[in-house]
Amino acid sequence: MRIVIAGGHGQIALRLERLLAACGDEAAGIVRDAAQSDDLRAAGAEPIVLDLESASVEEVAERLRGADAAVFAAGAGPGSGTARKDTVDKGAAVLFADAAVRAGVRRLVVVSSMGADARHEGDDVFDVYLRAKGAADDHVRGLDALDWTILRPGALTDEPGTGHVRLEARTGRGPVPRDDVATVLAELVDTPATTGLTLELISGPTSVSVAVKSVAGN
Repeated sequence: MRIVIAGGHGQIALRLERLLAACGDEAAGIVRDAAQSDDLRAAGAEPIVLDLESASVEEVAERLRGADAAVFAAGAGPGSGTARKDTVDKGAAVLFADAAVRAGVRRLVVVSSMGADARHEGDDVFDVYLRAKGAADDHVRGLDALDWTILRPGALTDEPGTGHVRLEARTGRGPVPRDDVATVLAELVDTPATTGLTLELISGPTSVSVAVKSVAGN
């Protein structure tokens, strides 16, 4: 499979790229900084230099054509202000989904956030972030041309992954290593039976493969 990942230099994306490359898949990561290209190559991924904050739908679609699946793992980052929550966490996610439709790439997995809700109240930066992610998720859910799955991890950590998680429509809050998020993403990309599901993810007792098979069977 060829999988194109938005936010290709992110901490989760780099882990995902290594996993995909190790499985023999063809991973490509979209980055806006050409200086990050070597890091993607080291992870076994093809770098695609493109700024999702300024690119057109057609420009993104050109990079997506021929892919078997796409993953949106971009984010403005914790140090960004409210404006970039709108341009990246919402705007880039909407753009990427629309471009997947135009490119004919049906399978899309979106990394969202636990608590994402377009109607979330509050004026803090994190409140704006949750509204932006929620609005982007709502847009993706409305695209019938996509076989989408939305993943909402809990509090991300850099602890080593355990390979065991809790993956459900509602898990309650909790931490999860980025390693395990990447492992779940790799499984979801290859599990179209999870199409139409919005899933929360935290650490738990169930192996990733069993957890994904379980939600796919529901």
